[in-house]
Amino acid sequence: MTAAIGRPAPAKLNLFLHVTGRRADGYHLLDSLVAFAGQGDHIEAAPSDQLSLKIDGPFAAALSAEPDNLVLRAARLLAEAAGRPAQAALRLTKTLPVASGIGGGSADAAAALHALMNLWKIALPEDVLAALALQLGADVPVCLLGRSARLSGVGETLEPVALPALPLVLVNPGQPLSTPAVFKARQGPFGAPAPEAIPTDPTALVSFLAAQRNDLASAAIALLPAISDVLDLLQRQPGCLLARMSGSGPTCFALMQTEDAATEAAHTIGRERPGWWAVATRLTGR
Repeated sequence: MTAAIGRPAPAKLNLFLHVTGRRADGYHLLDSLVAFAGQGDHIEAAPSDQLSLKIDGPFAAALSAEPDNLVLRAARLLAEAAGRPAQAALRLTKTLPVASGIGGGSADAAAALHALMNLWKIALPEDVLAALALQLGADVPVCLLGRSARLSGVGETLEPVALPALPLVLVNPGQPLSTPAVFKARQGPFGAPAPEAIPTDPTALVSFLAAQRNDLASAAIALLPAISDVLDLLQRQPGCLLARMSGSGPTCFALMQTEDAATEAAHTIGRERPGWWAVATRLTGR
């Protein structure tokens, strides 16, 4: 019998996020540098004569295995594209907060696609797979790529970028935030894209990132003021090089000088704010 296929679903971080325009169909145009963290969810796909999803892990209670779950949607779309039945026993171990701006659902969907392509022994043309991923959400294509990249358009244009493995702290104030609500609350003119050249030297990269923005931060903070508290607390941690909100929030990250500084910051924040989620990890190439 075929063994279960496991795939990681790492947290996705928007190191900067510029909202540069809006298409006639309402979708926003973005310019973002996306990276991944060592922390993430996990997907497992096993043979079955039907499609099912079991969710466990510390944040399982925030999700339910409903028909519109993104993992199940990914399985159904992939099966339809491949012309085969959607048959698999899926298991999602949820260790990332839900609706938190770090692409948990998108990463889960991308990991499910990878696991199921392996389990079902199928290979779709690259353009078909890319269109399928984009149908699931703007962050799914870059999560499917699975490495740091410059993202533009509505998420369909990706340019891989090599980034250093910097120590990192992730902090979430324990409250979800709706991405559509944040985009709806965004006000003011659209922003300019970042310069094309992205440094790969750690010191130069931090300086470059400090000059960029998250154009959704003001709207997110207006909806959930606790984000401002998260950023203030991160900026006060010894060794913090840069603190910023990721995606549409509310999770924020801090790039740190050393792994010890990241570990100590996560412990300190966890002690001071016991209801918050705080982890030390690092940026990864994949």
